[in-house]
Amino acid sequence: MSSLRLARATARLRPLPVRLPAQRRNYAEAVSDKIKLTLALPHQSIYKSTDVVQVNIPAESGEMGVLANHVPSIEQLKPGLVQIGEESSGSKQFFLSGGFAIVQPGSLLSINAVEGFPLEDFSPEAVRSQIAEAQKIVGGGGSEQDIAEAKIELEVLESLQASLK
Repeated sequence: MSSLRLARATARLRPLPVRLPAQRRNYAEAVSDKIKLTLALPHQSIYKSTDVVQVNIPAESGEMGVLANHVPSIEQLKPGLVQIGEESSGSKQFFLSGGFAIVQPGSLLSINAVEGFPLEDFSPEAVRSQIAEAQKIVGGGGSEQDIAEAKIELEVLESLQASLK
């Protein structure tokens, strides 16, 4: 059978187009303007709410604001201040040592951190004295491990001090 005959034979065997029923218009679904937020540490959940309007996070790529219906993403967090804006009771602030923020469809935001505390738990004087101790270790003698740990501690403490101002 030649290729021309084969093409004609297959064209005759093609199924007829299927007619789809007419589509109906529906009302748009109501979209929530609130974020469902969970702020969790390895040993406990320190904040959970469905009344959140906006969350500002210290992402490694820069400060980032998250509103309802935000694009799904995963962001690595640096040490810094997480600001939570609630519609009913104003705002809350937590200082995190780092972690990850996961934005999921449906306005779900999960923030996972190793350490996190309400900002009001910190004393500026205590932070200043800890910075001075860490600077002594970094500048003075000590093992490489002690110096490396002091540098990390210093980075977190300086970020905390900036948040307290």
